[in-house]
This record gives sequence, C-alpha cells and structure tokens, in this order.
Amino acid sequence: MSPQVSNMSPSRFSMLALLLLSPYCWAEEVNLSVSEIIEEANKNIVRRAGEPIVIEGDIAIDSEAERNADPCTSRGCMWGKYTDGKVYIPYYIANHFSSREKSIITRGLESFSSFSCIRFRPSRSTDRDWLSIESKDGCWSFVGRRGGKQVVSLARSGCLYHHTVQHELLHALGFNHEQTRSDRDNHIRVLLQNVVSGMEHNFRKIATLNQGTPYDYGSVMQYFRTAFSKNGQPTMVPIPNANVNLGNAREMSANDKKRLNTLYKC
Repeated sequence: MSPQVSNMSPSRFSMLALLLLSPYCWAEEVNLSVSEIIEEANKNIVRRAGEPIVIEGDIAIDSEAERNADPCTSRGCMWGKYTDGKVYIPYYIANHFSSREKSIITRGLESFSSFSCIRFRPSRSTDRDWLSIESKDGCWSFVGRRGGKQVVSLARSGCLYHHTVQHELLHALGFNHEQTRSDRDNHIRVLLQNVVSGMEHNFRKIATLNQGTPYDYGSVMQYFRTAFSKNGQPTMVPIPNANVNLGNAREMSANDKKRLNTLYKC
C-alpha cells in the first residue's frame, strides 16, 4: 500500500497530532473538519478479535458480505417511533470517559432534540436495543439499528468533537456518507488516480434514498476534498464549480436535519 500524504499545513498537522497524542481533546479548540479528524484518528486502526471491519473511513460492518449491501433503511433498520411521535434511542456511555469527555458526547446526543423527534435517553435494564458509546480504536459506527448492544466508537485520543459525535450518530440512525450518494456523479468528480491504493472502495456509490434533499457539500457526512489521498491532491472535486467549499462542516447542516426529519417522519 502506498504511504498516505497529507496536504495539511504544518500548523494544522501539528495541532492535530498534539490532540491525538493527548487523552483529552476539546471540540471547541480546533478548526478541523469532521472527516479530517476521523481520517487521522482511524488511519492506523488494527482490527482486533471480536471487533467489526471498518470501511469508508468509519462505517462498521460484521463481514465482507456487507460491503455491497443495499441501504439498510429499506430493510427495517430504523429506530422505532413511540405513540407520542418521538423516537427514543437508549444509550450507555462507558465509564472510561472522563466527566468532561462525557459532556462532549452528551452535548452531541442532546443536539438532536432541538430540531427533530429523535430523543437519546440513558439505557435501562429492560431495553432490548441500545447504543453503547465506547472508546475503542478510532471513530466508527454501524449504519442503522442492528439489534441488541450496538457499539459506537469515539476514541478518547482523537474522536471527541461535537461534529464527530453527530456524524457517528447519524450513521447509527441510518445515514451513509454524502460522497457515496446515488447521484454524486452529478455533483462531484472522484479522482481515483489520487486515492491511496486499496482505498478505492471508500468512493463506491450506494443506492441511497436521499430523502428528496439536494447534494450537500456542507453536510457533516461529506468528506473533505483530499480524503484518502496518496499525494496531497484532491480525491473529490465539486462540479461544475470546483471552488465550492467541500467537507468543512462543523455541525449538521440544514439538509442533514431535513433528511433526518423526513426519514423518521418527525
């Protein structure tokens, strides 16, 4: 595999390296996109026994057979709605997080209640399905409800940022990355010649539903333009205007919120 070259400025790279080496990182203190953070945090992930395969940067799957699976929301992976119209999703935050780290995670969980019918609540012994938020290797999540205990990994050494928490929770709610949308070729040009050898699968298209929303360069699910680059050159270029900002979201966009509300009929 060819070495991956970053095109970050020395100051941005030094800032990110310092944060990743520290057991504490504060969401408000860096000016990095969610995909830059995830790519750096996940670049040296070593899969351990019993842990899932991670594809497309941060999406967890149980086996290779799932790589080309259809969008799970058409197969019933959405979280259920209660009679009061709310979608209650139980969660547990592992005790290895500090109180400060837990507050970053909790802020991300609670942010959904301000614009949607999604309500994350602490898990109970009677819950059959719940999210277990843990610090494992890197930042990753399964897509949609899997059943039973479902791990969302937010590593203490690189993933504890508000937009990163939102990104992984959107995966758990059933959403894929923006650049894998079924209509992406109308909006971005993928330059596979600049992609690290063996990482081309990160740009496969999925038969996404898109919820009637336009392609969103500012989505929290959109990766930055040099994601998985082997030479510092862009792997994605917006079309027709190549100068459009791409993958710089600091929080969920209006379209992220709209498609979530549409999917769950909030």
